Amino acid sequence: MSRVIGIDLGTTNSCVAILENGQPAVIPNSGGYKTTPSMFAITQDGKRLVGHLAKRQAVTNSKATVHGAKRLIGRRFDSPEVEHSRELCPYDIVEGPNEDARIEIGGKNFTCPEISAFILREMRRVAEEYLGEPVQEAVITVPAYFNDAQRQCTKDAGKIAGLEVLRIINEPTAAAMAYGFNRTGEEKIAIYDLGGGTFDISILEMSDGVIEVLATAGNTFLGGEDFDRRIVSHLVDAFREAEGIDLTQDAMALQRLKDAAEKAKCDLSQRETVEINLPFIASDDEGPRHLSMEVPRETLERLVDDIVRGTLKTVDQCLQDANVGVGDIDQVILVGGQSRMPLVQQAVADHFGKRPHKGVNPDEVVAIGAAIQGEALVSEDDNMLLLDVTPLSLGIATFGGHFAKLIERNTTVPVCKSHIFTTTRDNQSAVKIRVLQGEGDIAQDNDLLGEFVLGGIRPARKGEPEIDVSFDIDANGIVSVAARDTATGKEQSITVNATGTLSDDEIQNIIEEQELYEVALKE
Repeated sequence: MSRVIGIDLGTTNSCVAILENGQPAVIPNSGGYKTTPSMFAITQDGKRLVGHLAKRQAVTNSKATVHGAKRLIGRRFDSPEVEHSRELCPYDIVEGPNEDARIEIGGKNFTCPEISAFILREMRRVAEEYLGEPVQEAVITVPAYFNDAQRQCTKDAGKIAGLEVLRIINEPTAAAMAYGFNRTGEEKIAIYDLGGGTFDISILEMSDGVIEVLATAGNTFLGGEDFDRRIVSHLVDAFREAEGIDLTQDAMALQRLKDAAEKAKCDLSQRETVEINLPFIASDDEGPRHLSMEVPRETLERLVDDIVRGTLKTVDQCLQDANVGVGDIDQVILVGGQSRMPLVQQAVADHFGKRPHKGVNPDEVVAIGAAIQGEALVSEDDNMLLLDVTPLSLGIATFGGHFAKLIERNTTVPVCKSHIFTTTRDNQSAVKIRVLQGEGDIAQDNDLLGEFVLGGIRPARKGEPEIDVSFDIDANGIVSVAARDTATGKEQSITVNATGTLSDDEIQNIIEEQELYEVALKE
């Protein structure tokens, strides 16, 4: 039986873990690092690079080096998040045939699942080198607040990478599994997960091997990348004022600024001030220009204070949904690299009235939890039961542009619920079922997951036919919808294929192309 790996597919860094002799362990890559940059690049001579190799050449090849692709996965090209990403992005984000956001590098358009697959394939390779045997099965984590499209696309990425994805689980839930491994007793815990590109807060209850998610909330477009952006904007403004040159117009300068901002942010978690020196960052008729600036910790904290305070509002919403108060929380666990920031740690401690638990590594705990879940699935371990929730409400568009919720957010999954609807016109022979996900009362304020038509409805006056619409959410959080005319028995159903989700043929074509490329590399 092949081994099951757990993969934390991160915005900034990714991590892979496994259970060995009953104990979870993070697998280091060939360089000895336990995390790998979630970066992909194509060099000028056509070579494809992943991880540290891609990061090392990012400055000189910024237009063909992709980072933060997780922020774009499953998103429509015209979404505000994609528009925001394009502002300080050195590579080109273009519209795909499915209205999804794609990335153009090296003269080719890559889907976001395809980019993520390169990272997952690298994680698989790291595991196979360590184990000395092939790996086919994996549990992959996603932010708790990922919608159906983003979950589908992540599963597609796993398939392209040659993995059978046994389960997609939420990152905070994976962290809770790692924290609760071999623990007994009852506790209510809050998982505050601030990573490179996403933020989640989950409230869970643990009792003798049962982990039940009470509520989850978050923002899939808030994370360490936004902290970096604030520093970059600060540096750009200061340089423009001093030298009259706009560095955002130079892709190489922009990448150097991003690297410097990320390093400065990390250093400021240990030091009170850092010096940023970027010689020859620009030039004009008068010669080269250099950037040299001191950035104190208090400046960084002032730049990002509103972001941190914004996460606490989400925390309060989650506590309210879980029907618990801050005083009911026994442990607060910080997850994600950005949670190392002193301002974040202090803000969370003040909000909950207790210091966060220090017994887990925020960079590794999610992959460890995924590995524990993977082992539990293949060994059919009855000592650990995971009860997760759907983060967003699901329903259909109804007459007048309204949104009828069939499954409320924070409902335990897997779940199946149905409701009877009817026609709006006499002798109506068909109805269009528009599947939506979100919290708005108006249909257009929510994400359209998919739509299908149920035909063959018997002729009758409006309001008489009974159309039974049922929603089914599996343990991965992926949605299936069916509609049935109760009089005729006619039925139509779909597994929702949302924006950016690839068809089986598209996935197979991508797999074959990658296999051809790998053969070409070995010649």
